[in-house]
Amino acid sequence: MLLAGAAELLERCSFPPPGTKLACAVSGGADSLALLLLAVAAGCEVTAYHVDHGLRPGSAREADVVAGAAARLGAGFRALSIDCPPGPNLEARARAARLEALPPDAATGHTADDQAETILINLLRGAGLDGLAGMRPGRRHPILRLRRRETAELVRSAGLEPVADPSNLDPAFVRNRVRHELLPLAEQIACRDLVPVLARQAALIADEADLLEALAGELDARDARALATAPPALARRAVRRWLRTLLGSGHPPGAAAVERVMAVAKGGAVGCELPGGVRVRRSRGRLDAT
Repeated sequence: MLLAGAAELLERCSFPPPGTKLACAVSGGADSLALLLLAVAAGCEVTAYHVDHGLRPGSAREADVVAGAAARLGAGFRALSIDCPPGPNLEARARAARLEALPPDAATGHTADDQAETILINLLRGAGLDGLAGMRPGRRHPILRLRRRETAELVRSAGLEPVADPSNLDPAFVRNRVRHELLPLAEQIACRDLVPVLARQAALIADEADLLEALAGELDARDARALATAPPALARRAVRRWLRTLLGSGHPPGAAAVERVMAVAKGGAVGCELPGGVRVRRSRGRLDAT
């Protein structure tokens, strides 16, 4: 099933080769339904995964929308339920729970508009270079170069009725305020559409981040003298790589933790305490962790 306009959209997508098994996270919104449509059009062997957080009445019925779309397109379907009780930091907790429930290589329907929002959110949170690089195009984010208006038009032309999620208008969530307030204001000030601008900057930053990561990989993060004499950007990145392994977290350690280790490497401190109860000490020119 190749709809009018789908071929042009596919040229800007990064789906794996035809015949590849591909899990797609499909909430029922326009972006995720477009992901499902395009994945099938790309010739992938698609299974749509719907995750119900149970956060609002009737949310389970949205799975029926996804199941119907999958059946119509000849894709597989799986419904998943997770427990994510209301409370502080709900947005991040729901995202983490969803990612844990989905297959590790599941594709998501993030678009260029989502990329622009993500970059601004990461900037507000004080993220470093990797955060400002945003999401990376590829199997996990195959429609990242498409615009939200394009996915909506594709779904409309296919005769599918997307789910309207009222939480997307809730100003309690940071992303919604960035989407509906910050980005429109910034575009008004700049007198231009900032989504392609931010997406282009993210791509450039990603290339630079990849280069620094490769160079930092050649630096021994436990060699105190090597860290002390290396360019600060490389030294910090090497320490961050080491700490991520030590702390066992998928998230990079904070800047304060990195700087504490750098102070030990430079001889400004004998040792330091890190989150998770890890202690780093310098001995005979080497950094050890316990």
